[in-house]
Amino acid sequence: MPPLHQPHERPTNPVIPGFHPDPSVCRVGDDYYLACSSFEYFPGVPLFHSRDLVHWTPIGHALDRPEQLPLAEASSSGGIYAPTLRHHDGRFWLMVTNCSEGGGNLIVTATDPAGPWSDPVWAPGVPGIDPDLVWDEDGTCWCTVAGVSQVRIDPSTGQTYGTPHSLWSGRPGTKAPEAPHLYRIGEYWYLLIAEGGTERCHGVSIARGRTPAGPFEPCPDNPILTHRGTDHPVQNTGHADLVQGPDGSWWMVLLGVRPGGGTPGWHVLGRETFLAPVTWVDDWPVVGEVALDLPELPWPLYPGPVEEQRDDFELAGLRPSWISVRDRPAEHCTTKARPGWLTLRARGSSLDEPDVVFTGRRQQHPACRARTLVDAAEGSGGLAVRLDERHHYAIEVSGTQVHVTARVGSLRTVVATHPVPAGPVILGVTITAPPPPHGPCTGPDVVSLGVEQPDCTFTELAALDGRYLSTEVAGGFTGRVIGMYAAQDTVHFDWFDYAPLKG
Repeated sequence: MPPLHQPHERPTNPVIPGFHPDPSVCRVGDDYYLACSSFEYFPGVPLFHSRDLVHWTPIGHALDRPEQLPLAEASSSGGIYAPTLRHHDGRFWLMVTNCSEGGGNLIVTATDPAGPWSDPVWAPGVPGIDPDLVWDEDGTCWCTVAGVSQVRIDPSTGQTYGTPHSLWSGRPGTKAPEAPHLYRIGEYWYLLIAEGGTERCHGVSIARGRTPAGPFEPCPDNPILTHRGTDHPVQNTGHADLVQGPDGSWWMVLLGVRPGGGTPGWHVLGRETFLAPVTWVDDWPVVGEVALDLPELPWPLYPGPVEEQRDDFELAGLRPSWISVRDRPAEHCTTKARPGWLTLRARGSSLDEPDVVFTGRRQQHPACRARTLVDAAEGSGGLAVRLDERHHYAIEVSGTQVHVTARVGSLRTVVATHPVPAGPVILGVTITAPPPPHGPCTGPDVVSLGVEQPDCTFTELAALDGRYLSTEVAGGFTGRVIGMYAAQDTVHFDWFDYAPLKG
């Protein structure tokens, strides 16, 4: 077993690792709050708190009730796209798009970002995705969306006024102008957008004008950030938001990916949240390097609490890091049925089904280990590495047998079986770098699945190529989630342990 990874002492990127894309940040006094996209997972829109822009503590979700978050019809990589989080007039405002059937743009508010958040106010007059909110000097609120167009809005009711009008859509001929954010900085209003699509051509561009409605003058150095055509270890950089640091300096949060393996490079953790410094030259922002090792910061660091690697499910509810597919009804997922255990009751028959009962946490490290103690005496279920319904690896207990399955696109196969004694069994997944020799066709990692024996030795049953659980293979916008599921009847899980590994 590879040794456990020890946390870095100096700040590193990504500042929020794993599947945490489309970051939106706001500052309130000495505190920072950040929201990310969540797509088909429930609860929706994870929220984080920081005092230093580097260490982020999860504080909950903005959409944590079924009436806020109807996802039954959400496809994989559908659902909740690209929130904007802002603080205005003593309240937090969050606007986001639910791309499920019957969804649209919605607004929720809270006085405390840890919740509770309000029921949604729908804004049917706002077209498109990636909605941004900003208030001008006289209190008028403007909503700007991907495209890039804008409409005046009353965020307390969702009522829009007039018809959306076009603003500035980036450099001529560049696809996917999206992720707009408007700011008043000094004498100008700045319109920050992403362009080029969220793949390798992703970038950030900016324009400025004298009013929030334009006209806008593009920066002569656009794109102000992109890594396309480079060998930088962070790629797909874009979908950014600006914020001032504790000392008044400017910074940018953005999404990026860390591809691994040979050609074309596969990213498996999803799009992650990175931090980069910003300086100003001639009233234009200049973005510094998106470095894996952050520069020394001129303010105190507040590391905050470190999340425990092991969850014994002793709380009445689940920690913020746990997410489920599309919903989480108490009758199917609870810590109250058997104290100190997580109980899952099956609905769909396998991970191939959209209504599978699955509860997991994001894979946040290129190399890691996850284990759980499963009691499947009343059913069958196990441990899985999930990207979507068509791309996942799993190890499942059924009676006195464990089997490993691999689902890759339209192919599903049992790759290993192993007898186990009756009673609870420890299942494990270990994700490590591929062994040498490496070449153009080497995958990003190896996913090993197996069982842990009473003497703590790990019996590997299958070692599978990780490229098939990557965005480059599966498509979509999410990343890997490792967790527990029920395939038949009732399954109990005593504990779950997740730990980063070296290498």
